[in-house]
Amino acid sequence: MENNCSNDAPRKLDRKTIERNRRIRMKGLISELASLVPPQHFKPSKEMLNQKDQIDQVVTYIMQLKERVEKLNKRKEKLKSEHQTKGTNPRNSAIPSSRIPVLKIMESDSSLEVVLVTGLRKNFALHEVIQVLHGQGLEVVSVSISTIEEKIYHILHAQVKVPRLGADTLTIYGRLQKLFN
Repeated sequence: MENNCSNDAPRKLDRKTIERNRRIRMKGLISELASLVPPQHFKPSKEMLNQKDQIDQVVTYIMQLKERVEKLNKRKEKLKSEHQTKGTNPRNSAIPSSRIPVLKIMESDSSLEVVLVTGLRKNFALHEVIQVLHGQGLEVVSVSISTIEEKIYHILHAQVKVPRLGADTLTIYGRLQKLFN
């Protein structure tokens, strides 16, 4: 009997150690996952949430991103179909060449989306646009560039560095307009 008990002790210790290591690893993975989500999407703050709540907040954020991607894809398809029905002639396109460059700024919470549409022959330096955004307290998190026919579409996504201060979109718009005129 004694031999049997002495063999069980290391086995239990091994199971306990294995389980403790598994919990530590899971905690680290959950923490890493939560760190990938912008802090403003956690309500209340990330530090005040237990692991289950953190996972719930991450899932919510992922679902919001998925919905946004679906909405943007629908918008893209709608614009493509409108573009195709108007023909391939640049004069008939959704954004006439005479109205290029086009500048649109959309603000949402502490983020900003800047859409620039230029012609193939219009030269401008993208780094100047990024400098204007940085100068106004924004950090550019992504840039996408697409060419369709005779137009180049630049889409910049930026986050406000200090959310309580916000972004002065009128000033940003004015400074970006100066780059194109």
